[in-house]
Amino acid sequence: MVDQIPTAPAPARSSQTRRIVQVALSLVLIVAIFYFLLRGIDLGQVWAAIRALTWLELAILLAIAAWNLCTYAFVWMSVTPGLSFGRAMVMTQSTTAVANTVPAGSAIGIGMTYTMLGSWGYSRSRTTTAVLVSGVWNSFIKLGLPVLALALVALQGNAGGGRTTAALAGIAGLVAAVVVFALMLRSEQMAERFGLLAGRVASRLLRLVGRPPVAGWELATVKFRARTIDLVERRWVAITAASLVSHLSLYLVLLAALRDVGVSNAEVGWAEVLAVFAFARLATAIPLTPGGAGLVEAVLIGGLVAAGGAKPQVVAAVLVYRALTWLLPIPLGVGTYLWWRRQSFVAPSKEAPAAVGMEAS
Repeated sequence: MVDQIPTAPAPARSSQTRRIVQVALSLVLIVAIFYFLLRGIDLGQVWAAIRALTWLELAILLAIAAWNLCTYAFVWMSVTPGLSFGRAMVMTQSTTAVANTVPAGSAIGIGMTYTMLGSWGYSRSRTTTAVLVSGVWNSFIKLGLPVLALALVALQGNAGGGRTTAALAGIAGLVAAVVVFALMLRSEQMAERFGLLAGRVASRLLRLVGRPPVAGWELATVKFRARTIDLVERRWVAITAASLVSHLSLYLVLLAALRDVGVSNAEVGWAEVLAVFAFARLATAIPLTPGGAGLVEAVLIGGLVAAGGAKPQVVAAVLVYRALTWLLPIPLGVGTYLWWRRQSFVAPSKEAPAAVGMEAS
């Protein structure tokens, strides 16, 4: 009798190899970035600036950071009617911890979002709508903040040619994104056309790397329109406000850290800090490293030093900022995930049917 050749382990080994390669590349990139960032800096001065923080300053920073973490929940409550604050916090902290530690963690976080909301009774279609709408609004804010920041810098008389060009490019990108989104919601035919166009572009790009073409994108955009239009019509103000507050709260942590370590408004104005912060947020649009580790620090330190901040103080402020916004959510997220795992095995949720039953599919 001829032995059968096992075929199942091959994809698993391939996936595991790919994950190991991703982790290795991310670590190499992070180490390289920090090596060049910290080269030539007196780390003693950086540590001295951090140690000089008073207990009052640390308490205020922690309070602002805690508020910032709460705003993540507000965004998800706005796109998921009926979701309680406690459950929104559990979900956002758990998914943030994954996104900050694992390569391609954002994709894993989306999978966790489906699992957690599903355990509370939300349908996949309702979760899909929430994921898509929160993602679209997040993109709008990321495109809009640099425009707003550069406009504020210009009003203060600090607009150079490069900043003006960046502002115009940002305005063009934001207007194009809003127009496309509005046209997609306007009619089913328009949504189908955009889906076909996007599918063709994606297929051509995939062909360059030897991948098969995509299919069904026009159907996906039509479904997206049908699922989104009702939520957006009823809650666009709340979604916009929650998304904007979340981004500005993150900026407030950075601004407070800068002021506490001694970078004054005369050295780097609040509008310039907002501009650098906004471009750092854009740098995370492509998740090359978990939570933008290394990339965010590079943009923030480079931009703030170029704006006039002393390098040791800027580095100290950025490290404090990242400790509160990138590192702190990791242990919190581990704790909330373990709590959810325990609760999900205890008893099924009774919250969702009233809130989501009419939208289940």
